[in-house]
Amino acid sequence: MNVAESVAMVRTLEERSWQRAETIESADLVIVNTCSVRRTAEQRVFGRLDLFNALKRKAVAERGMRGRRPFKVLVAGCMASRLGEKLKADFVMGTRDKTNFPRILKEVETFNQGELGTKPTPYPFAVGEETAAFSPLHYEEGAIRSFVPIMHGCDNFCAYCIVPYTRGREVSRSPSDILAEIRAVSAKNAREITLLGQNINAYRWNDVSFAELLEIIAQEIERMGDKIRWARFLSSHPKNFSTKIIEVMARYRCFCRHLHLCVQHGSDRVLEAMNRRYTRAWYLELVGQIRAALPDVTFSTDILIGFPGETEADFEEALELMRQVRFLYAYTYHFNPREGTAAFSLPYRVPDEVQRKRLSAVIALQKEISAELLNARIGERVVVLIEGFSKRNADELICRTERDEMVVIPGDGSRIGEFAEVRLETLNGNTFRGKELKE
Repeated sequence: MNVAESVAMVRTLEERSWQRAETIESADLVIVNTCSVRRTAEQRVFGRLDLFNALKRKAVAERGMRGRRPFKVLVAGCMASRLGEKLKADFVMGTRDKTNFPRILKEVETFNQGELGTKPTPYPFAVGEETAAFSPLHYEEGAIRSFVPIMHGCDNFCAYCIVPYTRGREVSRSPSDILAEIRAVSAKNAREITLLGQNINAYRWNDVSFAELLEIIAQEIERMGDKIRWARFLSSHPKNFSTKIIEVMARYRCFCRHLHLCVQHGSDRVLEAMNRRYTRAWYLELVGQIRAALPDVTFSTDILIGFPGETEADFEEALELMRQVRFLYAYTYHFNPREGTAAFSLPYRVPDEVQRKRLSAVIALQKEISAELLNARIGERVVVLIEGFSKRNADELICRTERDEMVVIPGDGSRIGEFAEVRLETLNGNTFRGKELKE
């Protein structure tokens, strides 16, 4: 979501004739788009702000950089929503006051036309009526895969999660606006779309449910012919994953056979304390239903270790659930206390050393499962979308399967954006080396 919203801001800047600066010092405006889910992410932002403010002080002392006014700093995103004026920035724009972005740009433009030393209007916080606005287009020029936000916010209030406090309550985007964006990215030669939402399968616009929206989108993709071939969505909350969603995915082949289905833990006691509102057995039954309808599906997930009160028995249940589901990959992390959440003040904190030890065991198990699943695929024929050049070799191309596996094949840039059939020949880490099968 942060990537999609950053791209939308870039589009607004370009529409106003702004250009990318080659260096921080030569910029008129530095934008930091932030996330508050992890404390480490916020700490990195504070470090960046300290650097930017030091550069600005140096510029003022030197009477401007080569006669220019020092750059302004805008902090956007979840940290802006959470901390507001506490942030050391010229402008702060939360996730629900993005409509203020053009006003901030006009302020910077006006300021830069004045004499050196002229001060902008003194309002560091982007004050205004909070609205959960969606940009009309989140497409990055030249991209083969495009993000399409369809809703944001969350009503779940999981005990550990800051999202409902920074993103606000769930707000859905109209189907007509979603279809308009899909048509627009198709016209720009995107071959795959990923629908986005913090709790995406809770989507509802009037009487249109998420399953119904998926069917509308699938039918539109069929009408467009062979332009957009694949569609994905994330992130799904297990409690909102209905049988109708499964039926639509099985009915329309445009939906990729990969799902990110956040489990967070494998212990009923911990899941209840997290306010996840499903049980271990319910999650496993859901996975079974999905696999029955989509036999070739792969799963990824989020796993949180070290939630307050987690016992060794709880931890073992998490490991056992991983063995049963066999996720292709998992985003794993230990408990990260976020001020303002229900879990922040919970007693019975798991010691840091124990959290790190348990997290290491989770990572080791996931590596083992991932290696087994990937090695079992060697020799198979698969279809891939060619996404771009390999970072390691300019004569090779990086590709992705619909099951979200990465493949490298020989080739040149003229192939980017094409689909190809390849044989998976070897595995290096989590990336296959493939051979393209010519007709």
